[in-house]
Amino acid sequence: MLAETLEDFALKHTDLLIPNAIKGNERAFSQLMNLWYKRIYNFSYKYFGDHDMAMEVTQSTFISVHKAIKKLKDPSSFRSWVYRIALNKCYEEDRKMKRRSWLSIFQKDNDEEDKMLQLNHHTDDGFYNPDQVVEEKEMEDMVMKCLHEIPEEQRVIVIMKEYEGLKFREIAGSLNITESTAKSRLYYGLKAMKKQLEKRNIYKENAYGN
Repeated sequence: MLAETLEDFALKHTDLLIPNAIKGNERAFSQLMNLWYKRIYNFSYKYFGDHDMAMEVTQSTFISVHKAIKKLKDPSSFRSWVYRIALNKCYEEDRKMKRRSWLSIFQKDNDEEDKMLQLNHHTDDGFYNPDQVVEEKEMEDMVMKCLHEIPEEQRVIVIMKEYEGLKFREIAGSLNITESTAKSRLYYGLKAMKKQLEKRNIYKENAYGN
């Protein structure tokens, strides 16, 4: 219920801020960016599994959003619009990465956010449990690897729906596909994910919390 309340809060304020941002109000745009920065970062991080790449995409996304927001005619389409820009930036960075023969997307830096999460992780009795943190980090890494072993078009849908909570119409709008295509790709994407998880003896309910 709390997550839904926060989601409604963000969407409500987004709708209020967009008209002013379109008119060139920099304060409104700054507030809009603050509302969406973390979500676009999370989306980009799920796509690459890399903090630096996610930061690059997020910053690049909002530079483009700032340049193009005056052309946004329908404020209600902002959500699918901003994810479409972020996805295009992911594609651009992916192409650059392949051209430069960078390291695999599975190799990740230990960024400051991970460190803070570890420092603040406690057991039910209030004490920090390093073994539990390591175990959960290993599980997260394994799920990320499985996610990146399924076809890209399915992976994008899984991230948008399962992690970002977008509606099918928003996903369809972002990717310029039909809702039925989005649903189909999600179905096959989750099926492929389950298969990858089973290979590693990880149950789907453990990975997704279902």
